[in-house]
Amino acid sequence: MDYTEFDHDDRMIARERLPEDRDEKGLRPLTWADYSGQKQVTDNLKIFIEAAMRRGEALDHCLLYGPPGLGKTTLAGIIANEMGVNLRITTGPAIEKAGDLAALLTSLQEREVLFIDEIHRLNRNVEEVLYPAMEDFALDIMIGKGPSARSIRLDLPRFTLIGATTRAGMLSAPLRDRFGMVHRLELYKPEELKVILKRDADILNIGIDEEGLNCLARRSRGTPRIAIRLLKRLRDYAEVRGSGIINKEIAEFGLDQLSIDAMGLDSTDRRIMSTIAEKFLGGPVGLDTLAACTGEDAGTIEDVYEPFLMQCGFIAKTPRGRVLAPQGWKHLGLTCPSDMDKRLSGLGISSKDINGSSQMTIDEMMENREEF
Repeated sequence: MDYTEFDHDDRMIARERLPEDRDEKGLRPLTWADYSGQKQVTDNLKIFIEAAMRRGEALDHCLLYGPPGLGKTTLAGIIANEMGVNLRITTGPAIEKAGDLAALLTSLQEREVLFIDEIHRLNRNVEEVLYPAMEDFALDIMIGKGPSARSIRLDLPRFTLIGATTRAGMLSAPLRDRFGMVHRLELYKPEELKVILKRDADILNIGIDEEGLNCLARRSRGTPRIAIRLLKRLRDYAEVRGSGIINKEIAEFGLDQLSIDAMGLDSTDRRIMSTIAEKFLGGPVGLDTLAACTGEDAGTIEDVYEPFLMQCGFIAKTPRGRVLAPQGWKHLGLTCPSDMDKRLSGLGISSKDINGSSQMTIDEMMENREEF
């Protein structure tokens, strides 16, 4: 398939929230009955919520982490709704001073839920104020200055803090240890995405058949936010180039026009892989050199593009640079050099270590999520 170029500052398959996702809030489920996926996380949360409700207590503090677009904010909303309390939403960067946090905490009611998105970006001074609030439900503040300054402790209502982060490793150990529940959100299987897409298509009054759902779910990189974004774009193709129904033909045509292939890769993903293959014979190649050859920022390659390519087993990161794995050669339709396994062995890895030599479909990757 010869995909057309579709380069844009905001990638269609970016996991981060884009301006076009502004109606995302209206699609979020409010109850467990409408929520799909993350079975282990939701099963545990249901038990913890029911136990807290029976005791009449606030739910323990909860940390949700994982890639963007998997539903951390949605889960926070469901938790608050199931507890029958209000949800207060803020972000780590928005809380600039300890006074901002104090104002938030003192305005909470008993058992209410405070949701802090991107909690790893909290100011360290603010974070220290949060420790006694989480542990003792108290707030220590200083009054006055100089010799007359004194500390007073304000009692806080027993609340629930839900923190969300895409980078759990950046959380300080003292903050992470104060969460009683820590849950990692996994990428969704195509079957789970189909349930989400069908529900949202009904809400948005978008016609889509079973084959259209299958095609869209398999190309959405296991991320509901991407799936919903693509659903709205395919609606346009269905209305202009079809009969208003997203079927297999329209789905494949629209996604090909958007340069999104069967594995959910876009033109930039493939350009990175092609550069390693054609200019460096499969690698290894250093990050800065790869960035210069592709015209992309080194940090963007490392943080945005590389993770999914590595999860797919298409590229590997080695001490000497990036290497295109046999699966990557196959996906590009190129012949893998006969000495690639030998080169990988020389770097201390093998093609099976990367992701399994025969693992080439999104279904198979989702079935092997412990490696994904």
